[in-house]
Amino acid sequence: MTPPPIDTDEAGFTLLEVLIALALIAVSLVAIGSVMSTDARGVRSLEQHVALMQTTRSVMTAGIPPRGDLQPGISEGQTDNYRWTVEVTPLGGGWTVPDAEVPWLPELVRVRVKSPTGAVSDIRTVRLMKRPSQ
Repeated sequence: MTPPPIDTDEAGFTLLEVLIALALIAVSLVAIGSVMSTDARGVRSLEQHVALMQTTRSVMTAGIPPRGDLQPGISEGQTDNYRWTVEVTPLGGGWTVPDAEVPWLPELVRVRVKSPTGAVSDIRTVRLMKRPSQ
């Protein structure tokens, strides 16, 4: 069985059909490129955030002195282009009770880390500090 003959007027694609197909391909490629670019920026931002949090964690581990050595004040430093500050201040007001035998006082510890890009991590925690002897 032989295939039916193809009329030469209807064989192939017209120039208009080819141009429309190329335009659709171009739009698709631009959309894919845009999604890839957005994903790359998101990944970069996430990597920077993770690095900031890791630095903050290491500052909290090494920058805050042990409970027995904790003193009110500010200490500052720099680690891998990340500037950090540890500030120890009394927590709130009125924590001291006259004539009370309380061996510990709550202190607010604020750890602030600034990345080279300008992002800031600001974490606050409470530590108990030995009450100064009177």
